[in-house]
This record gives sequence, structure tokens and C-alpha cells, in this order.
Amino acid sequence: QVQLVESGGGLVQAGGSLRLSCAASGRTFSRNAMKWFRQAPGKEREFVAGISWSGGSTSYSDSVKGRFTISRDNAKNTVYLQMNSLKPEDTAVYSCYARVLGTDYWGQGTQVTVSS
Repeated sequence: QVQLVESGGGLVQAGGSLRLSCAASGRTFSRNAMKWFRQAPGKEREFVAGISWSGGSTSYSDSVKGRFTISRDNAKNTVYLQMNSLKPEDTAVYSCYARVLGTDYWGQGTQVTVSS
């Protein structure tokens, strides 16, 4: 069983920064790639960023590339999303995701609101 718990969301002005955290339980965390997704009101959930199990490979959606950075600390079973130069269109519920032994796991999400 894997549990994912996000934190770090909040209200920030455009141009500001936030760092999200996703704490994972389970011994398999360090062996799995992790991803961040987001869902804005009335829109479908979209991929934001992903990181390999070692942290050596990362990927980003075009909409956040150059502004967001994903990282992980396997010793702490935590993956991070550093979000800089935030825009109002980044407003969404952000969730972390992992696929472990064929099963999809999602966190409960954390709200990020960017005011203009």
C-alpha cells in the first residue's frame, strides 16, 4: 500500500513562488518514478512534471518548462515541485501520482491559487 500526501499549496500573487511537497509511504518509493498533475476548475487533469526513480531524468509540460522544477529526496520519501514565476493560469489543484506494481496511486491534492 502506498499513500501520497501533498502539502505547500496556498494563495500567492502572480510572479511569486511556492514549493509543493508530496510525502510518500511505502518501501517502494525510491524505486518508482513520480509525477505531478494539476486540475483547474472546469478543465481536465493535465500532466505537469515527472521525475525518474533516481532523479536523474525529469520532464515538464510546455506550459511550466523553465518555471517549475521537480526534485526528490529518496531518504525522506518526498518529491517536490518548486514553482516560480507563477501565473494566474497556474491556479489548480495539484496532485502527485505514482504507479507501483501496476496500481495507480494519487494524493488528495493541494490547492494553488495565483492572483493577478
